[in-house]
Amino acid sequence: MHRLDKKVVFITGGNSGIGKSSAIEAAKEGATVVIADLASVNHEATIRELNDAGDKNALFVPIDITDVESVKAAIAATVQKFGRLDVALNNAGVGAPYSGIHNMDEKIWNKIIAINLTGQFYCVKYELQQFLKQGGGVIVNVASLAGLVAEPGLAPYTASKHGVLGLTKNIAVQYGGQNIRANAICPYYIETPLLKDLNANAREAWIQRTPMKRLGQPEEIAKAFIYFASDESSYCNGTIMAIDGGVLAG
Repeated sequence: MHRLDKKVVFITGGNSGIGKSSAIEAAKEGATVVIADLASVNHEATIRELNDAGDKNALFVPIDITDVESVKAAIAATVQKFGRLDVALNNAGVGAPYSGIHNMDEKIWNKIIAINLTGQFYCVKYELQQFLKQGGGVIVNVASLAGLVAEPGLAPYTASKHGVLGLTKNIAVQYGGQNIRANAICPYYIETPLLKDLNANAREAWIQRTPMKRLGQPEEIAKAFIYFASDESSYCNGTIMAIDGGVLAG
């Protein structure tokens, strides 16, 4: 049985990494998938993979989550095409360069907050408007283990991801009575294109910090998304799931 049969699923950052893996898993589960990503990305291969996974109606929409008009347009295009929006995975985000707080470039702070937090707010605002019109929906926000604990040297990233969790909890308590659920996933370091230029020493340090002695795979996060997106998690609201190979347990 397909757990997302006939659901319309909207995924930001859907052309690579966690977003792409989640899109493919959603297609396998019977969803119609909308991948929202920067207009500059080459999305044709991802659409073909979604078609191969069973979603013959997969759609790409351009989005810049730092531009509220772009967010509104992407969600409107989804609803215009399919008539509704059932599940939103707010996954788009960026990392940050290591820096002390005392000597951080203010431009770096503003950029990270604009993308990782304000961009998430823009998305959930207009997703919620659609959910209220149609009588319900599901939001899954991708945060980070840095939303639960400090990541030394990454103050703007840590602050943005803590903010995502606060936003998620507020959605859960404000809209839970209107058939709207919101939950968040907090991955540790995952093998995605964001790590392609990773310093080898930093990579090894992260692996050694993890009790399982490896980094996570995008597919492992995608499976958590499917759980939150489906009715299997019908009583999960405001839930924060750490997927970290045991880091928090250590």
